[in-house]
Amino acid sequence: MTGQPTAVPPSAQKRQSRQAGLRRASLAILIALIVQFALGISVNLYVTLPAAGHPGHADWFGNGPILALHAALGMFLVLAAVFVLVRAIMARNAALIVTSAAGLVAIGLAFFFGASFTEKLTNGYSLGMAIAFAVALACYAIGLYVASTRRSVSS
Repeated sequence: MTGQPTAVPPSAQKRQSRQAGLRRASLAILIALIVQFALGISVNLYVTLPAAGHPGHADWFGNGPILALHAALGMFLVLAAVFVLVRAIMARNAALIVTSAAGLVAIGLAFFFGASFTEKLTNGYSLGMAIAFAVALACYAIGLYVASTRRSVSS
């Protein structure tokens, strides 16, 4: 009798597959957020934006490739955050739904502050972008931890 594997019901397999997908998606968004942070610091150090009110001051894609990459990755992060939230809802994992929703809101705020910063060039928007990034990073790190803990408890 020992040595015979027990069959896992299909619903449990589906749940395990969704949890694994959520772990991968959470890790991917964490990595993308870290790359976004590095691009943001690079923009801060190496890109000179025209003064507010001058032509092209809010042109995300016309002020160098670093700013263009930063803006494009920001747009990708919004879509990725929606994707992670949808996966959390499909997995019916309440903790991940909360962390993913909070992460999406934080990424949306960072996007708003970043867009506002390119228009007005005020330090408050830069600070808002940095704080929203930190909140998003914390949300997805907590979500990854929760997803990993549930895996080890259910194994």
